[in-house]
Amino acid sequence: MSWLGKMIGGTIGFALGGPIGAVAGAAFGHAFVDKKEDAYLRSIPGSTGSLSSNEEAQLIFFTAAFSMLAKLCKADGQVSEKEIQVVEAFMTQDLQLDATGQESAKNIFRQAIRSSESFEAFAMQFYSVFRTQPNIISLMMDVLFRVGAADGRLSDAEDATLRSAARIFNVSDVAFNRLKSKYIRSADKYYAVLKCDETSSNEEIKKQYRKLVTEYHPDKIEAKGLPEEFIKFANDKFAEIQEAYDQIRKKRGF
Repeated sequence: MSWLGKMIGGTIGFALGGPIGAVAGAAFGHAFVDKKEDAYLRSIPGSTGSLSSNEEAQLIFFTAAFSMLAKLCKADGQVSEKEIQVVEAFMTQDLQLDATGQESAKNIFRQAIRSSESFEAFAMQFYSVFRTQPNIISLMMDVLFRVGAADGRLSDAEDATLRSAARIFNVSDVAFNRLKSKYIRSADKYYAVLKCDETSSNEEIKKQYRKLVTEYHPDKIEAKGLPEEFIKFANDKFAEIQEAYDQIRKKRGF
């Protein structure tokens, strides 16, 4: 993540406001500078002075993701060990962050826990950037559910937080319930992955499968400018879609 070095070094020349900017600035130990200071920053040896549009999107995704996860974990008043384990698995297995990346993610998580900003504030800023990328929104909802259901259930506070995310992200009730069933009710897991249900026809399932395979193809995710580590996450999602389709196809015999 090329942007991470710039953040750690403090040699960036752009203004990132809102709760995401506040948490990122605190996590990386410095305040964001105004664009007018670009000329000065560019004079620093080895500094580019600014983030590219893709790097800025990556920073926002990275900061918002771990900030929202922190607020979700805290929703019921305490952060459980199981929740921490799932968040760390997201860091290491899905995003495959190296030691520096993991420590940065943990710093963001800790700062968000202490932040007075609400989950909704982070979610709205996240959505303002990624609202035209429904696959990214869907993946974020998936991770939120995974952490929320770390102990096999959702508390009332966690359920309310996830429903709030769904409202902000414009996720339908049908899509919300299908995703919820993936983590809370294993019987519907494969249908939930394909965003359909047992009443869907074979043709509807095939159509939905083709749609998802196209949306979550790793090459397409990579083209969106997200961190390289996120490609592993996309690969896992791609494999999950394939497995779900294969299981349903075998069960139905088509």
